[in-house]
Amino acid sequence: MTNDIYQDIVKRISDASECAVGIVDRNGMVVASSAVEEIGELRTEILGLYSPEKTLVVKDGCTYCFEDYDNSMDYAVYIKSDDKQAECIAKMARVSIEGIRWYHDEKYDKGVFIKNVVLDNILPGDVFAKAREVRMPIDSPRVVMLVRTDNPTGSMVVFDSVYALFPNRQNDFVFNLSDKDIILVKEIGSGITHKDLEKLANAIIDVLTGEHYVNSVVGIGTVVSNISELATSFREAQVAIEVGKVFDTEHPVLSYSNLGIARLIYQLPTTLCDMFLREVFKRGSVDTLDKETLFTIQRFFENNLNVSETSRGLFVHRNTLVYRLEKIKKMTGLDLRQFDHAIVFKVALMVKKYMDVNPVKY
Repeated sequence: MTNDIYQDIVKRISDASECAVGIVDRNGMVVASSAVEEIGELRTEILGLYSPEKTLVVKDGCTYCFEDYDNSMDYAVYIKSDDKQAECIAKMARVSIEGIRWYHDEKYDKGVFIKNVVLDNILPGDVFAKAREVRMPIDSPRVVMLVRTDNPTGSMVVFDSVYALFPNRQNDFVFNLSDKDIILVKEIGSGITHKDLEKLANAIIDVLTGEHYVNSVVGIGTVVSNISELATSFREAQVAIEVGKVFDTEHPVLSYSNLGIARLIYQLPTTLCDMFLREVFKRGSVDTLDKETLFTIQRFFENNLNVSETSRGLFVHRNTLVYRLEKIKKMTGLDLRQFDHAIVFKVALMVKKYMDVNPVKY
């Protein structure tokens, strides 16, 4: 908070009480006083009067009221009087200063501003005006990461660990969204690639797993060049985690830009997905395929539809694999050895996973 605001408070209190009033900061400097000539003076002797156990001290005809922070003096209000009225004025002055400081910090704090932008709690037209108020660069590239843990009871420990990884409080912001979700807004420097962001996400996961035995996943939104787009990056990070949960990905780092067709399927209406499955599996339901058949299909896709490589990987004869593929063709009408059919079948399996989590509602 600026010294001009302190000076305005002091002047008002002095006019109302008809007492000489001043404020000393943690270094012993007078930052505001009803006697303007005292501003800037060093009064280090006041620092020796402070103790955490006693916040009000009367000495040498003056009354001092201290505000502490983390067991050290934050500032002191002094009244040039030692009567009971001076004690009351000093206490009221401290309460007034704290209230105004809280309002000022809430209004001008960068972290609060960034949180409101990310959560879309601020009107788009007000974003740029607020950014100027808190002196926040508008066009710096930034990305939102969402850290989701499985340990709500240790949320503060997890938050402190993530918070400690990013000491640049002016450019990087960490805050809790819920007992399981932590949001990181990271400013991106020149030369930082998407792989670097994934390495950073993996480093967060390693710290939480190695130091606190907390399992976690990290969703990464796209890098945005404008501060007003942070809410979009946050929603993308949320979608990345949800898509990973739906499609059973084993990767703890989930990037929105790498979701591929899964992202498209996740955004489709369930009625349309149900219609698609009915058209693809006209001859029989996908539920008729047993686990062994589905495992064979998965390995066949992983080996780029190569029959020889897949049979070796499954330790089965080539003819055995061909027989299984023919069986799938008879059941579904799709020959997975043909690229177009394989694509349709792959998409259909992903749609089926999506439908299992989000059944169609009539």
